[in-house]
Amino acid sequence: MSKFEFSYSLSVILLAVIVWVAAGYLCFENWRRRRGTKWVAALEGMRFLIMTLIGFTLLKPEYVKRIVRNEKPEIVVLLDSSESMETKDVVLPDKKVITRRQWVEQQLTNKFYSRWENNNKVIIQDFSNYQRKTNTSNYFSAGTDINSPLENLLKQFDNLRAVLLLSDGDWNIGVPPTAAAMKYVSREVPIYTVGVGSKEPLPDIIVEPVKAQSYALLGEQLAIPIKVRSYLNEEVKTYVQIYDNNVPEIKKEITIPPGGEAQQTVLWQPKTVGDHILRVEVPVADGEYLKDNNFQQFHITIRTEQLKVLVIETLPRWEYRYLRNALQRDPGVEVSCLLLHPQIGVGGGSNYISAFPESKEEISKYDVVFLGDIGIKDGELTTAQANLIKGLVEQQGSGLVFLPGIRGRQLSLVNSPLGELLPVVYDESKPNGYGLSTESFLQLTSTGRGHFLTMLTSDPEKNEELWKTLPGFYWSAGVLKSRPGSDVLGVHSGLRNENGRLPLLVTRPFGNGEVLFMGTDSAWRWRRGVEDRYHYRFWGQVVRWMAHKRHLAAGQGMRLVYSPENPVAGDTLFVYATIMDERGMPVEKGVARLTITYASGKVEHYDLNPVPGGWGVFTGNIRITEPGTHKVQLLTDKSKSRFETQIMVSAEKVEKLGRPINSTILKEIADLTNGKFVSVNEFNSVIDSISVLPEPKPMEIRIRLWANPYWAGLIIFLLAVYWTGRKLAGMI
Repeated sequence: MSKFEFSYSLSVILLAVIVWVAAGYLCFENWRRRRGTKWVAALEGMRFLIMTLIGFTLLKPEYVKRIVRNEKPEIVVLLDSSESMETKDVVLPDKKVITRRQWVEQQLTNKFYSRWENNNKVIIQDFSNYQRKTNTSNYFSAGTDINSPLENLLKQFDNLRAVLLLSDGDWNIGVPPTAAAMKYVSREVPIYTVGVGSKEPLPDIIVEPVKAQSYALLGEQLAIPIKVRSYLNEEVKTYVQIYDNNVPEIKKEITIPPGGEAQQTVLWQPKTVGDHILRVEVPVADGEYLKDNNFQQFHITIRTEQLKVLVIETLPRWEYRYLRNALQRDPGVEVSCLLLHPQIGVGGGSNYISAFPESKEEISKYDVVFLGDIGIKDGELTTAQANLIKGLVEQQGSGLVFLPGIRGRQLSLVNSPLGELLPVVYDESKPNGYGLSTESFLQLTSTGRGHFLTMLTSDPEKNEELWKTLPGFYWSAGVLKSRPGSDVLGVHSGLRNENGRLPLLVTRPFGNGEVLFMGTDSAWRWRRGVEDRYHYRFWGQVVRWMAHKRHLAAGQGMRLVYSPENPVAGDTLFVYATIMDERGMPVEKGVARLTITYASGKVEHYDLNPVPGGWGVFTGNIRITEPGTHKVQLLTDKSKSRFETQIMVSAEKVEKLGRPINSTILKEIADLTNGKFVSVNEFNSVIDSISVLPEPKPMEIRIRLWANPYWAGLIIFLLAVYWTGRKLAGMI
């Protein structure tokens, strides 16, 4: 069925007909006055045709074509098969809890759509995880796009009667589904939505994924951050159990508030080297609906490394003596001492060196350097040596510990190359520090309470109480405040100024390394009554913490440091490679190439750029494009050494289990299209609503001639022909 429709009333159309007839009469008269030649007849006929078309266009005609279909209309059942549908939160009448996907499968088994099949063609389609391409890589992460499947139905089917969407509404990629819903409005096709799942979280306890370091050294104490979330309405007193390769290791009691979360740090000390799979588990509480999300697993590699430490001091004060003994008795530490006594010269004995390591290759072997009561002066450190220490920390990723003393030599470091590394601002009016007759204590800050360096017990809650009972000190360095970018772990219990309490235990990152300031020289007093329990543990943790990044990946003559330590596919890694040649000399020039062989077999090459300074450091940025365990190879044209390691890359988790359904978007889709949104308990009402839908209206196709560019082009073409014809007729 086809016809023309006009936008004006019948009276206007009659007037247009009268004008049209008059125009035709004038064209006829003009032809007769011009003696009725064929050229004039053709021109006047064309003019009349053009006037007819223009008049016809001014009436805004629309060519309307209605198509009445004889085949059955289509009803599409669209099923969400994405990963979030594995959430187990659909409660059946018998109180049994099943997953969202299982509920959908049950409805399909029951053939709920059978009532529609007599008068309609029923099509069942599902859509699973669409693939999202990250901006920085070619890795595709799984997510749910609801808009695209809805739009595709409009392209596939011309005779849609209705769409039934069974979904949890958890769209996380693509444009909002309301964009597709607006297209359904123009087609007058309703969308009925069923929210499969619970609108509120079911009573449950969830252990969140654990973010721990990728490796640890044997003997190092590992801090495992744990977060447990509760959706129960009452307080839960329970415990966290840590398993190492299915062997129970640590058990810690926790209390979770109603509808809240509990965060704890559990300390674990590995006993064997190799790969460990740790499991964090919380027992199932009364009233929990879900029992399969009460644990998390993560992987960590335990290695043995001999950490090399250099201690530089002038007077052999008590702190130096006990620190030297603590490091010397640590099986994971190789200590070298340089004692520059102001009266008797360089000290000697077991583990002593006779001179400062004057070259980059000599000092590069040290992971941590301790600077005691020493400064820039003849017989102590030189500016060149201070510059070597700075380069060691900045370029090589080593650690530096400032241990000032009563001689006040630390002030001479302020204007040296080491001044940039200081985590604190010294009080120059107090070069010899503060000596008090009463005992003072290190008071932990909020940052220090949970820091790895200050954990002297395996129980974080008891740790703060322990610090309050540790023997105190009578002397401390003169400090004004901490520098920007520093973390204050401990402050003076008594002294304060306009900036607050004096910071005495402060850390600060510098370049690739870490810096620690210890503003009192009485940690050795912590041995009182307990021998080496806390003193040795503290300094052992300091050494391992400061050397952690430096030993992230190390081989013969090469070392690789990358950040972040636990990358996710799509991340950009910032890589620092230290390369030595066969003689142990830093490689200053040449090309360093990093090759990544992905678990899928794909290979990528990256050239690293040398860093000026002669430390053998090369840097670069690497885009990790796939999850998995990948082989990394480092080589250079200046050395025959070849270093290989592995990097474990996790996948970005877009689809998440356990979240309530997105009822807002499902209801909005239904309301826009004159459909209906219901929960699983009201599913039968949707079946009834679709069963009584009216027959679909005939499809109507409208072509607006007055707004069609081709129609306008036709009129312009005829005008051009008419104008040309008039010119030719006038020339004859």
